[in-house]
Amino acid sequence: ERRWLRTGPPMVEKVRSDTRTPDRRRRHRRLLWPLLVSVTLIGLLFIGVYPTRTYLAQRASLGCAQHQLEVLKAENDKLDQRVQALDTDAEIERLAREQYNLVLPGEEAYAILPAAPAPITLPRVWPFTGLAEKLDPAPPATGSTPSG
Repeated sequence: ERRWLRTGPPMVEKVRSDTRTPDRRRRHRRLLWPLLVSVTLIGLLFIGVYPTRTYLAQRASLGCAQHQLEVLKAENDKLDQRVQALDTDAEIERLAREQYNLVLPGEEAYAILPAAPAPITLPRVWPFTGLAEKLDPAPPATGSTPSG
């Protein structure tokens, strides 16, 4: 390979030796193959792996959404049945009696009060003596009997 270099007014021909070019070509080829392999692998990742992962994630999401839709449809069916039941006079009367303690005109309502709570019993020892006297107006019973 000849190259012409201009170093001044006359043209000088410089001849390069071609002894190094095959070594350079081999070195470039050795560097080029790993680069091509890595670019190809990255391309395969972008083409194959990432869309596949996205597809699988969307498929799982779709399955979850379908299950949720089935559950909501079942709940809607239950609520529709409840609405139909509440539309009857018998159900309205039952709920009025149970939840709101209402009666029809002419009926009498009775309320049963809960039992009285058990009395508080405190031991007759030091930290409770003053409290027991304040809670119980009767004098505390002593072990001796009054003589008269």
